[in-house]
Amino acid sequence: MNLPEFRNRLGERIDTSFHSAPREDVLLVLGHGLTGNKDRPLLIALAEGLSKRGWPCLRISYTGSGGSEGRFEDVTITKETEDLADLLDALPEGVRIAYCGHSMGGAVGVITTAADARIRVLVTLSGMVYTANFVEREFDDIVPGEGVMWEDPDFPLSKVYVADLQAIGDTLDVAAEIEVPWLLIHGSQDDIIPVLDSEDAYAAAQCDKHLVEIDGADHVFDETSYPRIIEEVDAWLKEYL
Repeated sequence: MNLPEFRNRLGERIDTSFHSAPREDVLLVLGHGLTGNKDRPLLIALAEGLSKRGWPCLRISYTGSGGSEGRFEDVTITKETEDLADLLDALPEGVRIAYCGHSMGGAVGVITTAADARIRVLVTLSGMVYTANFVEREFDDIVPGEGVMWEDPDFPLSKVYVADLQAIGDTLDVAAEIEVPWLLIHGSQDDIIPVLDSEDAYAAAQCDKHLVEIDGADHVFDETSYPRIIEEVDAWLKEYL
């Protein structure tokens, strides 16, 4: 599969890594969470494992993150949904697309999939649902525009980020609009995005759906849970893509 250089509507380059596989007419796009990028161990493990099972995978860093152009201060869910839409615009015609998003990347996937029929299968890993609650829970004691996320100076807490997640509130209404098959995977010991987020999204969804709770797994999972995730995603893609 020949893929172009990806840029968003602002002209910012979206950094990607492609994992080829025998299937030529399908593509799994993998999106990261807040402060993450395409090179997080989870995304690498999934792309490597699933490409070995025949699924071409494209790991992406949203603009402002990783090796992509743009500023982290401009990162929002809304901007990342625009990045994803712009990336889909540039993909070859006729390719059947699945999207797998981790954490905030899961929220991006839900919002995009509800509005864009080009995504035919959705997978969320530790997907963020209660966006306003997340900001309040994690950053309530930090002044937007002055402080940083999780004491890391590389990730300033911007006013635009806080305002965007507060304006979204939650993704439950959008979840109810999803029409494609949706696989939700969450760790039982996630202390960043509670498993309740996925449980409530699952309850709201009206599509073909399946919720997998991995006992003992935290927000980013680990090498012991990667094989289970690969198995679940592989089976879901085989059934629906």
